[in-house]
Amino acid sequence: MGFTDATQFWNERFNKAEFIFGKEPNEYLVEQTQKYLKPGSKVLCIADGEGRNGVWLAKQGMQVVGFDASDVALAKAKQFAQDHHVEIEYSFSDTDSFDWQENAYDAVIGIFIQFADPAMRERIFQKTHKALKSGGIFILQGYTPKQLEYKTGGPSLIEHLYTEELIRSLAKEFQILDLCCYEKELNEGARHAGMSALLGLVAKK
Repeated sequence: MGFTDATQFWNERFNKAEFIFGKEPNEYLVEQTQKYLKPGSKVLCIADGEGRNGVWLAKQGMQVVGFDASDVALAKAKQFAQDHHVEIEYSFSDTDSFDWQENAYDAVIGIFIQFADPAMRERIFQKTHKALKSGGIFILQGYTPKQLEYKTGGPSLIEHLYTEELIRSLAKEFQILDLCCYEKELNEGARHAGMSALLGLVAKK
């Protein structure tokens, strides 16, 4: 899917008054941020959507940079940041057109970025590794193939889902600090609601 198609697809989804993934940050992100990140850290949020995770990180004192391929979502994210009196540097781009600077971030965050097909997923891991400072942290949350049984959110294409082996091989240049597959009730807006099959990764450069 090209950038323009992706923009159209996500704009149609996000073009509602309510926040389709809710306004609360992702739970796994909250737990791992409290363990591994310090206020003042420079953090990049991949495809931050309506801003629930970026805004929460900014409220913890992080310096947040984010991007998304939906300008509709970004308009909501910018307003959400303003409502919470935090500043976030947002840009309208997808993972391939974003300007990934080398050794620039203390952390990179990827929460449900499963629009990425296998080739793009590999590019994201490579770009993330480059963009992190030495000792920087990558926090990733996604769905596993079992999610196809639950149908409570996420992609319906198995090749977009995560297995532990897949993530281990993608993260081979990183030191893995946490890698877990688990099932949990999610309540993240209308799009992620109900019992879910999840994978969490924390990896260090």
